[in-house]
Amino acid sequence: MHDEKDEIIYVGKAISLKNRVRQYFQSSRSKTAKIERMVSRIVRFEYIVTDSELEALVLECNLIKEHRPRYNTMLKDDKAYPYIRVTVAEDFPRVLFSRTMKKDKSKYFGPYTSAGAVKDTIELIRKLYQIRTCSRVLPRDTGKERPCLNYHIRQCGAPCQGYISKEEYAENIARALEFLNGHYDKVLRYVEDKMRAASDALDFEKAIEYRELLNSVKKVAQKQKITSSGMEDRDIIALARDERDAVVQVFFMREGRMIGRDHFHLSVGAEEQPGQILTSFIKQFYSGTPFLPRELWIEEKLEEEEIIAAWLTARKGQKVHIVVPRKGQKERMIELAQKNAELVLSKDRERIRREELRTAGAMKQVADWLGLEHVRRVEAFDISNISGYESVGSMVVYENGRPKRSDYRKFKIRTVIGPNDYASMKEVLQRRFEHGMEEQRTLREQGEDEAFGSFTRFPDLLMMDGGRGQVNIALEVLAGLGLDIPVCGMVKDDHHRTRGLYYQNVEIPIDRHSEGFALITRIQDEAHRFAIEYHRSLRDKGQVRSVLDDIPGIGDTRRKALLRSFRSLEAIRDANEEELAAVPGMNRAAAANVYRFFHPGDA
Repeated sequence: MHDEKDEIIYVGKAISLKNRVRQYFQSSRSKTAKIERMVSRIVRFEYIVTDSELEALVLECNLIKEHRPRYNTMLKDDKAYPYIRVTVAEDFPRVLFSRTMKKDKSKYFGPYTSAGAVKDTIELIRKLYQIRTCSRVLPRDTGKERPCLNYHIRQCGAPCQGYISKEEYAENIARALEFLNGHYDKVLRYVEDKMRAASDALDFEKAIEYRELLNSVKKVAQKQKITSSGMEDRDIIALARDERDAVVQVFFMREGRMIGRDHFHLSVGAEEQPGQILTSFIKQFYSGTPFLPRELWIEEKLEEEEIIAAWLTARKGQKVHIVVPRKGQKERMIELAQKNAELVLSKDRERIRREELRTAGAMKQVADWLGLEHVRRVEAFDISNISGYESVGSMVVYENGRPKRSDYRKFKIRTVIGPNDYASMKEVLQRRFEHGMEEQRTLREQGEDEAFGSFTRFPDLLMMDGGRGQVNIALEVLAGLGLDIPVCGMVKDDHHRTRGLYYQNVEIPIDRHSEGFALITRIQDEAHRFAIEYHRSLRDKGQVRSVLDDIPGIGDTRRKALLRSFRSLEAIRDANEEELAAVPGMNRAAAANVYRFFHPGDA
């Protein structure tokens, strides 16, 4: 379902779409307040036909995750859990940290809920069993380079030098795999024996090292507080909710041991039933996590349980069972998860409200000040330079009041010489929207989704770091490209603090104690920080010298020759190709590169 801005507001599926859609518009049917609001916003429908219910379920999950429609029950958290990866297919395997689980013949352990704990465990394994950390291809690269520091501090057996045989190294990997499988008793005995042997040999420094390792192993072992008699991998899922929010608690059980737990916040409607909420959670959560357990224990029967079980089974490649425990130990585990969910909901309820006011609520406040019906995506721009030299531009993106850093972009100014912020801003905006329009055309020709890339998605509001001048520059660029996007300026007072918004030739005063004001300040500070950070990275790399250094074929000698001949960058920019080619050391190709760099529209 699309609204008047062509934004997707709901994704659903049904065996008979005709019957499903008709229900939303029948006056004889009682509809919830949420459905009434949704129906009032529908402008058009888009249909995709699939060959089976399973295909429809997979597509529904993908579309909800991609577009995050406002009227679907949404999982607020988007977490990627870490794994420990053992590259057993290599001759000399490594133990690595991984955020994804691939079909690459490696062994994966997890998922774990704490990235810090995973890194600590990997470090402990490497110390215990002297596992290599390098990325050298062995045995091909054996002896090509000197052994690294880990060999000298006795944390690697240096297979890169052939100091340890493949068989001996394989024994160390086998012990590491035992450790990762939770068999700590052997490891504890092994380290304790090593410690005593070192102590008996009066090698007290080595004995202390083993004692520290022993303590580390014990800490890892003590984290496994809950065990069950079955050795299956399972997730135990329970729900707590109030009128607007819900918390789902998940216990992760692997080979009978609880390796961790986590909770997830969802926004829900008062009319939604527990089974509906759990169905939405399972679809969204398990469409994104690479590991699937053999069993899901849940407190309520799911809607579409059979098709969801078939989908999970297809994803895992073996049977996944969905169980609703009713008695005994299984029911007690569900109750324990439910109590944890209620505790989190009670503790976090006020924090969630504050966070919502700070983000989506603040964005709505800004939209109300400007008289806009809906603002979801905001883009803000800033220009920065070092004493007028080598200007750069920054673009930051906020969605629903939160920064979306994956969509941030930075620009090196190409056509403007010196500290001309207006001309620099015009170039940045021109490049940003021309790039986006070109991507949209390409995606349309390929029959793909136009909202796929960061540049293809245009903002609901442009926020400029300045008043009338910056706003007019943006409006000029948008008008030239035929785009209709609201633009406002973030006006500052004499003390360089935000005092209001400039919109449609009027300065709108805003409450400095409001959440909307705090959001505007954060956006302004973030755009400025991102530009400054870009400058710092350029300086650190020694790249901020001259715009000429970015031109192909212009090295140190030709750059100096150009500056000697023309005396300034402005003169170089104004020269034609013949004049540039006449400079000592230049040729026609280099001259053409310089001219095209300063006159991209003439290329």
